[in-house]
Amino acid sequence: MLEGIEQSLLAVIGHVAWGQWLAALVLLAMGVVLASLGGRGIARVVQARSSRHHAVMLRRLVFYVVLAIFIMAAMREVGFSLEVLLGAAGILTVAVGFASQTSASNMISGLFLLVERPFELGNYIEVEGTVGEVVGIDMLSVKLRTPDNLYVRIPNETLIKTRVVNRSRFPIRRIDLTVGIAYAEDVERVEALLLDLAKREPRCLEEPKAFVLVTAFAASSVDLQFSFWVPKDQVLEGRSNMMVAIKRELDRAGIEIPFPHTSVYAGSHSEPFRVELTRAPSHKQQDRIDASETD
Repeated sequence: MLEGIEQSLLAVIGHVAWGQWLAALVLLAMGVVLASLGGRGIARVVQARSSRHHAVMLRRLVFYVVLAIFIMAAMREVGFSLEVLLGAAGILTVAVGFASQTSASNMISGLFLLVERPFELGNYIEVEGTVGEVVGIDMLSVKLRTPDNLYVRIPNETLIKTRVVNRSRFPIRRIDLTVGIAYAEDVERVEALLLDLAKREPRCLEEPKAFVLVTAFAASSVDLQFSFWVPKDQVLEGRSNMMVAIKRELDRAGIEIPFPHTSVYAGSHSEPFRVELTRAPSHKQQDRIDASETD
């Protein structure tokens, strides 16, 4: 029995076209190498003339197209009929399309994003309240890294349907600060102080010029809008440093910054609470108070 099994295995092995399988493996290896080299070469050429986004997308497209061509050549080398494979692939594509409509929608949305280019790799964008740096743009989704180092994946369909804010598309950004001053203060004097502060702050740009607007007469203050321009990569530092400088400058000039006050009221039939400031008793007085309470 063992001799029969051994003869059957030898017969099967003898009928295998080892030359064709070896040629198919060589074609697959060549396909991987040429696909990688072609993708990198296209990416270098495109990146010198276009954006990193297009370079990455074209690199992946060239890699998969070249690899698919060599895979079909390898399968044809070992005897597979390409007509049958193409027919099966068509049927499989229709079935997968019906089963994964969301993925198909994301792929189509990814093509629209590729053509429209609302953002690129390295840009900071805001999507539905989520702010982060674009670290990956694929056919199905976009990957973000938030300022607190979280990884967020957003489907392309969501990016097409919702509002997307690109915070680093342009080289400069405007910062708007609200400054409230008391009604007794001179508005023109405060305006001059703020504009002079913008001239002395190294992060503020000379052009476009900073400006101050009166925006509202609030309940306890006159609200001013202080606007100035900074480079896009210095927004957080520019905002924080300017707020500290405004507080210091207004304190130095003796300008009051009003704030809400809280009062305690117990009702219309009760008298106001009487508050008295007294000094803490001395040790002897405290001993007398304790002795009287004991008696």
